[in-house]
Parts: sequence; structure tokens; C-alpha cells
Amino acid sequence: MLGNFSYCNPTKLYFGKGAVKYLKDELPKYGKNVALVYGGGSVKRNGIYDEVVKILAECGKNVAEIAGVMPNPTLEKLYEGMEIARKNNTEFILAVGGGSVCDYAKALAVSVNCEEDPWEKYYLRFEEPSCKTLPVGCVLTMVGTGSEMNAGAVITNRATKLKIGHVFADEKVMPVFSVLDPAYTLTLPHYQMVAGIYDIFNHICEQYFSGEDDNTSDYIAEGLMRSLLHSSRMANKDMNDYEARSNIMWTATWALNTLISRGKTTDWEVHMLGQAVGAHTDATHGMTLSAVSLAYYRHIMPYGLKKFVRFAQNVWGVDPAGKTDEEVANEGLAALEGWMRELGLAMNITELGADEGMIEAIADSTLIMQGGYRVLTRDEVVKILKESL
Repeated sequence: MLGNFSYCNPTKLYFGKGAVKYLKDELPKYGKNVALVYGGGSVKRNGIYDEVVKILAECGKNVAEIAGVMPNPTLEKLYEGMEIARKNNTEFILAVGGGSVCDYAKALAVSVNCEEDPWEKYYLRFEEPSCKTLPVGCVLTMVGTGSEMNAGAVITNRATKLKIGHVFADEKVMPVFSVLDPAYTLTLPHYQMVAGIYDIFNHICEQYFSGEDDNTSDYIAEGLMRSLLHSSRMANKDMNDYEARSNIMWTATWALNTLISRGKTTDWEVHMLGQAVGAHTDATHGMTLSAVSLAYYRHIMPYGLKKFVRFAQNVWGVDPAGKTDEEVANEGLAALEGWMRELGLAMNITELGADEGMIEAIADSTLIMQGGYRVLTRDEVVKILKESL
């Protein structure tokens, strides 16, 4: 390992069936005025909302609800939540939902006491909070983002067609605790389940496809990918397979709690491409990633050939005997494509509502990252997007 780093992750996790009961241990540690943040009606239909509200009442909390957080949380929704939280003197934020709800809660936590426009401060200038941030707790109902154990928060500005994530440097932005009950994920539709699975896989890839040194983080990443491949196939056959779903949930957390990024550079260009597509189509995040991944990886493969060969052998079991490095790497990407099709993922951006007339605008919304094997030019972004149609 060549990189120097620090690592701190203060989030406490409660994992397993019935883990929501530990809210009774955690909630008394924080303020009386709670903002309960959640998405659509699913948490009410499946009974999770009632469980959480009952515990909040038992703990004597004053609850202000911020409902209707959408899959790609918008700036307008953030402003709405800030107003509600300020009006109710919020001291603690409890997110009940998937990654978007958790992301939103963290964005809200750094914005409630912010005297500046949070979009300008956090998402354009990428500054750290200079105000008091509110503590956040999460009850996770959908896996994929790893937001339950990191300091990331993605917000979409519909007016400017920008979807931007800020991974805050201050560990105080991380959830103070998260409740992970795999049973809560069993009611998800198949489309959402597999979108989450690919989000997990791509989080690992974004940290894996960079660097040339012998790095422990890459070995961990390969193990996580192999585990996810096995569990995803089990869950795809039987969505009620609790063991598979529990392993997927745990892999999601470790895929993006920053552990496997330590000591190395990271890429994240697939996310920039996917988020730009999402900003223009409002498509499901994991599907935007699957729709652009293969075109991107085929484009950068010559620049990071050794890692793509390693990926093919160590993750997909490709036999290198009698083959060139290019053949081995291409066989690995073919295996990736086969798995993606097996799950039923979106394989192009046309499926998500994009067309050729949108390519230039999507390219304008795509941020260029510096950490991968190739720093793209705008012309290359356009080329990749066209190949993703």
C-alpha cells in the first residue's frame, strides 16, 4: 500500500431481525424534538412506520414529520425540510427508508443551522459545515447506497439538471447509529432489489479500478464482489431468501463505509455519468449506473489493463491460459455483462428515457473525476454516452 490515510467511522450498527427495538436504547441519548424523515407510503403499508412511531412515543419525543422524500432527493425538498426542522426546533433527525432518505437526512443535518444557501456551500463549493450539525439516526429499509454508515449526501437540482453528491470529511455527519433489519427489505419489488444490488457492486468497482500498487483494500473489494455475486443470484431466484438478503445488506454497508478506499485513489466516473443521466430522466440510480458501466469500462480498460485482468481472474474465475491480457480482460467484462442481464438490469440509457438528442445536455451535467485510469475529455463523455444508448 502506497497511500497514507486516516480512518474513523463512528456509526454504531444494530443488525438482524427485530433490531428496531434498539431504538429504545439510542433515542434517549438525543434531544426531545425529532424530525422523522421518510419517503412514500411503503413504510406505512408494511408497518415499519407504526413500529418506529410507537417507539418514539414511548421515548417521549416530540415528532415533526418530513414525508415524501423522493428517490432522487431534490433541492426544493431540502429547503422544505429545513423550514419544518427550524420551525420545530429539531434536535435529532431519524431517517426511515432507503439510501435516498438517509442521504436527505444528512443533507438536512448540515443545512438546518446553515446561514448560507446549502446548495452553493456544500454542492458547488464543496465546503464543510461551519455551523452546528444535527445528529442523524437511520432505520434502513432498502439496501444499495451504504448511506447508513458514511457521510455522503446526494441532492438533485432540477433547475440546473445537476445531481451532485458530497461526501463530507467531518465524521459528525455520519449517522450516529443505524438499524439494519434484512427482513425490512423483503417487500421491495424485484426492480428495486436488483437496482440496489448493482449500486452496491458499482460502489466497489469505483474504488477498485484505480491504482497499480499491491493494496489490501483491493483484496477486500474482491471478496465483497464475490460474496455479492453469490448472494445476488440466490436472491434473484428467491426474493424471500433471508440469508441472501442479509448478506446483500451487510455487503452494501461495507462497500461504501470508506474502508476499501483507504490507501488508494478512487474513480467514481460511472457515478458521474449515471447521476447526469438520472438528473435528466429521474431514473432509478442503480439502473443509471448499469446502463453506462459497460461502455465506460470498455473505454478505460486499455489504460488499466492489469487491474481488468485481475478482475477477470479473481472475481469471475476467468482462466488466463493461452490468452492475451486483452482477451482475459474482455472475458471478464463479458462475464459482468452476463450477470447483469441475468439479474434484469437496465443495459442502456434508452431504456431509462434518454435519447440521442439529450446526449449533449447529459454530457454538460457530467462531472469529470481525476482518480481513475483515465481522466475523460468531454468528447469521450459524449462517445461513452452514445455507446450507452
